[in-house]
Amino acid sequence: MTTRALTVVKCGGNPAVDAAGVCADVAGLVREGHRVLLVHGGSGEIARLAGRLGVPQRTLVAPDKVSARYTDAATLEVVVLALAGGVKPRIVAELSRLGVPAVGLTGLDGGMLRARRKSVVRSVVDGRTTLVRDNFSGLVTEVRAELAETLLRSGFVPVVSPPAIDERDQPVNVDADRAAAALAAALGAERLVLLTGAPGVLADPDDETSVLSVCEVPTAGAPGGFAGGGMALKLVAAREALAGGVPSVRIADGRVPRPVSRALAGAGTAVTMTSAEPAIGGPHGRGIRA
Repeated sequence: MTTRALTVVKCGGNPAVDAAGVCADVAGLVREGHRVLLVHGGSGEIARLAGRLGVPQRTLVAPDKVSARYTDAATLEVVVLALAGGVKPRIVAELSRLGVPAVGLTGLDGGMLRARRKSVVRSVVDGRTTLVRDNFSGLVTEVRAELAETLLRSGFVPVVSPPAIDERDQPVNVDADRAAAALAAALGAERLVLLTGAPGVLADPDDETSVLSVCEVPTAGAPGGFAGGGMALKLVAAREALAGGVPSVRIADGRVPRPVSRALAGAGTAVTMTSAEPAIGGPHGRGIRA
């Protein structure tokens, strides 16, 4: 019996991304026999809930211009509530309505996503680099793939989000794009599709017609001057997936009908690396290192 190739889809948290449309497309692919694991973020829901609870939000911009959410203890609580208690149940319920058996998970379940907490984060403020220490975020260092593999073999669609679990067995926020990359590598996925609120990687961030058909990223360092903020982090995630042995990575528009199918057919931006890198993990890639 031939096992169908696995596609890992990251449904962006940008409010413009059509989560219902993503679910409908995933349901269609599953009915056609595809295996799909869905990873989601929820920046819009996190911001909405933080506003309701009066928890200030802050973005850290690293010296290489990659931006990330500042996660103090209160924000970590908001992240967990928004993702596990808000976004995920809606996605699982929508997939169920469409006849797709789905199981909602965080990286804590089964110790699936292990992370190293960042003791210090560098952030540029008013042109000066500062050190932020009270940050409850981390980098995925290991994927324990058994739970996801079991669900996929049984015909379920795993729906996964942060947080992960750190070296002290405490929850930490991790970037959902990079978590999707680590999962794709560990599970031997054939494809990783990162859906976002743009048509792909743009040569000019202010011009949505400037989509790059192919974007080469260096094997190390900043991903390129044309991609700042959240897109830079997506390119970092894409590079990590490629280095982990995932053959195909695309960044594509999550606002359009059938976004995953369109990406698989060539829409959006294919991400490649400037030179070949050895795979970090094999088809079952447990212990994928960041």
